[in-house]
Amino acid sequence: MNTTLVRGIASDATWIKHPLACWTGNSHDAGNGIVIRGSRIVELVARGQEPQTLYQHTFDASGHVVLPGLINCHHHFYQTLTRALPAALNKELFPWLQALYPVWANLDDDAIFASTQLALSELLLSGCTTTADHHYVFSSIMPHAIDVQVAAAEAIGNRVTLTRGSMSLGQSAGGLPPDSVVESDAQILSESERLIRAYHDATEESRCQIALAPCSPFSVTPDLMRETAKLAQQKNVLLHTHLGETEDENTFCLKKFGQRPVDYLGDVGWLNDRVWLAHGIHFNDEEVQRLGHACIGVCHCPSSNMLLASGMCCTLDLQKAGAPVGLGVDGSASNDGSNMMQEVRQAMLLQKLRYGAAQFSHLDALAMATQGSARLLHRPELGEIAVGKQADLALFCLDEPRFSGYGDALAALVLCGAHKADYVMVGGEWKVKQGTLLEQDIHEIVARHTHAAKQLTRRLTA
Repeated sequence: MNTTLVRGIASDATWIKHPLACWTGNSHDAGNGIVIRGSRIVELVARGQEPQTLYQHTFDASGHVVLPGLINCHHHFYQTLTRALPAALNKELFPWLQALYPVWANLDDDAIFASTQLALSELLLSGCTTTADHHYVFSSIMPHAIDVQVAAAEAIGNRVTLTRGSMSLGQSAGGLPPDSVVESDAQILSESERLIRAYHDATEESRCQIALAPCSPFSVTPDLMRETAKLAQQKNVLLHTHLGETEDENTFCLKKFGQRPVDYLGDVGWLNDRVWLAHGIHFNDEEVQRLGHACIGVCHCPSSNMLLASGMCCTLDLQKAGAPVGLGVDGSASNDGSNMMQEVRQAMLLQKLRYGAAQFSHLDALAMATQGSARLLHRPELGEIAVGKQADLALFCLDEPRFSGYGDALAALVLCGAHKADYVMVGGEWKVKQGTLLEQDIHEIVARHTHAAKQLTRRLTA
């Protein structure tokens, strides 16, 4: 980093100058850089121009491609502890879950803390400044997992939307999860309300928000879905769940509830713009129109959908119908990585396969991972580079062999497979410099996480 003090100017602003390329996510020209003051962007400097804002520091970005911070809309941090687990390999969703539920039932607070920090670090190092996590496994040895996640997230520095997930429909009642990891509706709703009161920050500068997220139609009761929707409306928080991921889910809903999943959503009061869904693959044309009309968001999870052979999300159809579409890495047991920049490339490739090479570009994939994801999380202050927006930025170098010979710097970032950001800023504060976390030791995080993963599998076999 090249930081220069401009003498005699009483300003704490920083000019990030002369970027190799700067994609703002809009039509604004920031070809000669961005001026940051505090947590916000205060000026875009057009190509060939100089800042009009007084600034005290400069950052030479001439070797960097600058993007808005990437936004991950669906994850399961705890699943980083069960990457490439032999018992779950080469399975589709339902048998995959049934292989993993007994392992996850042994999670404890130490495991949650370690997995949260590891996932957040991996995301941040890939240029992801904001992320949502869907934690839905609770037990007698792990009753307050979200509290642990809040503490873990504060130490890493990403913005987080932590969802209080839930499972209330166990195997004995016709659901998929084992009874050992289901809770009563009263317990779930009480904890949901407590977490909103304790941690939800609705301001533009927010680093932590809470959403409510019953896991899926095959693991919660309709009554819990209805009561959760009512609580979310009362407290003005978002709703999240898995939906439309597999044909097995459609079959389950028809057999259990006598409805397809979207009809079920309507019946339990979830067809509104407070809702965003994970996956959203198996919808018919009429259902796509209903989701779009209700402005329900859909998070595309390409790597997970490919690994579990779930199918391909109809992203462009959903967008055309009016549904916001964002991007997510999903859990690291069905993606086996938490790299948001790599997920951008996966989305581009999979959607080209679905719609044709000319119909989905690298810019479409970047837009999905920034503006689209910001819309899903109702964070209009994020997801693009513009005056007044939060200063969340990801800067990438193109000095690796994989980029040698590139023509278009921005296209190369996606097509050639960028995977690690060089610098990352959240709310005007550098969190990553020269590819290294500033506030935490990644080696200590990995060591703690590795120990927790070994302990988890050891408890399973004890």
